[in-house]
Amino acid sequence: MNYGDFAYVYDFLMQDVPYDKWLEFFQKKANIYNAPGKKVMDLACGTGELSIRLAKLGYQVTGVDLSEDMLMVTSQKANKESVQLSLFQQNMSQLEGLGLYDVITVFCDSLNYLTSPNEVQETFKRIHDHLQVNGLFFFDIHSIYKMEHIFSNQTFTEIEDEVSYIWNCFEGENPYSVEHELTFFVLDEKTDQYSRFDELHKQRTYTEDDYHLWLNEAGFDVLEVSADFANEKPKEDSERIFFVCRKK
Repeated sequence: MNYGDFAYVYDFLMQDVPYDKWLEFFQKKANIYNAPGKKVMDLACGTGELSIRLAKLGYQVTGVDLSEDMLMVTSQKANKESVQLSLFQQNMSQLEGLGLYDVITVFCDSLNYLTSPNEVQETFKRIHDHLQVNGLFFFDIHSIYKMEHIFSNQTFTEIEDEVSYIWNCFEGENPYSVEHELTFFVLDEKTDQYSRFDELHKQRTYTEDDYHLWLNEAGFDVLEVSADFANEKPKEDSERIFFVCRKK
């Protein structure tokens, strides 16, 4: 998927996303499970919100994303914040040649953009190959409950002076999947007119048992599974599931 114009309104769409909670989760788990060092890959880094926060804390951060536009936005923001990031454009399921890391993250449900089991399995293998011995892997995914009861057949809207959007969610063709149809209206300050662009995003999740199986097959020990930024096991109505894993 190439986000294209979406990269430039992504931060508006995600303005209420709790990046600081992901940062707190990262720091806490890296400490509890003794991350072997401070070299971090932020995989599917988007516009770099977490990458920049980590770099400010002294981590050596590499951001990787499929979208060149996302990485351009990340680079601009990193320069503005005077932080050093290494940035690479790669597909997470084809990750290669980027060296070894102490921690790799795939946050903000980015793993759900992989719409086949093979892609997820291959991504886990590639991440395993890029971790130091005893390196840690953190990720979160949408729960089945969220796919079926929060997203499916729902419409979300936002109307602001500079950017407005209509976000329609439909049940996808695969089990536990959704399709997000987004229409944006963005103000061009030079012409004082709005331009429209449309995006289609597909997401899919799987059972916890599936993720456990694929992680074990890729060479990971699953250290912890929790939900919704809390130190609690997932419940029937949990929306976001977190995995903490260690390379065997």
